[in-house]
Amino acid sequence: MNVENSKAQMKKGVLEYCILSILSKNSCYASDIIKELKAAKVIVVEGTLYPLLTRQKNAGLLSYRWEESVQGPPRKYYELTDIGQQVLGELEKSWEELVASVDQIRNK
Repeated sequence: MNVENSKAQMKKGVLEYCILSILSKNSCYASDIIKELKAAKVIVVEGTLYPLLTRQKNAGLLSYRWEESVQGPPRKYYELTDIGQQVLGELEKSWEELVASVDQIRNK
């Protein structure tokens, strides 16, 4: 068994939930999202993040706005929509149920 592959798959499985959680606190520029994910050791590269953000935007979970930057071109800031907030609530409930189930199995 390849443990590193299993660990990577576990992180991929929660990545969309993590992105919604980050954006529930405030709107963010993509590099800010990456920094927060890396700080939490959920390492992600831009090539992984942008398709997820696009998919979430197309599903109506996110919106974005452009802001001028003093350091170069305008930046795209993402934020949760009302639908995104609802989906996040459902994912939070599922996450809590999953953690409880895994803890029950681990602690037997």
